[in-house]
Amino acid sequence: MPLSKRLAAELFGTFWLVFGGCGSAVLAAAFPELGIGFAGVALAFGLTVLTMAFAIGHISGCHLNPAVSLGLVVCGRFPAKDFLPYVIAQVVGAIAAAGVLYFIASGQPSFDIAGGLASNGYGLHSPGGYSLASGLAIEVVLTFGFLIVILGATDWRAPAGFAPIAIGLALTLIHLISIPVTNTSVNPARSTGPALFVGGWALGQLWLFWVAPLLGAALAGFAYRWLGEAPRND
Repeated sequence: MPLSKRLAAELFGTFWLVFGGCGSAVLAAAFPELGIGFAGVALAFGLTVLTMAFAIGHISGCHLNPAVSLGLVVCGRFPAKDFLPYVIAQVVGAIAAAGVLYFIASGQPSFDIAGGLASNGYGLHSPGGYSLASGLAIEVVLTFGFLIVILGATDWRAPAGFAPIAIGLALTLIHLISIPVTNTSVNPARSTGPALFVGGWALGQLWLFWVAPLLGAALAGFAYRWLGEAPRND
């Protein structure tokens, strides 16, 4: 598949993830009386990945996340030369989604961008007031776990056709655990889109949501390469 088509798929797929996941948080989570809450937002993020994995997995691999791309590079599943183009496409898709979401949300008279546009944060900007150390730890651990699920579910020895379900459910679980801590990133592109529109504190804390997911993903790539990788014999 030509790189241009793979990048287009990654751009749209990441748009879908950020618009669907962050959109559920901004537009629907606290809707009067019928809000979907944390559980609904967690499910929305999982559904974005599950649906896109079926839609574009055969085109680009459906990374939608610089951390996923890095973990696959480290594990030897993805060419390093394509890493930076994938990251750029993912970040552009996330920014576009955040822009469309901001436009829609600002049509509500009481909307205030200072509320965060589902940005990730720690300390005063953590939903539960969790510290920088807590945010760093949970983002590393959960990104590590996410990559282990991805690498295992897409292993040639795994049952064929079920990877999108396992990966989507894993992302749902991750959000159920960590929305109160950091609003859940495990994805630098997802964090960058909203932060660029919020500015201020969101941009100031954005570094954590690049460093921690990339670190967790790299560790998972090394770990799975040692733990589970085996050459195909066919």
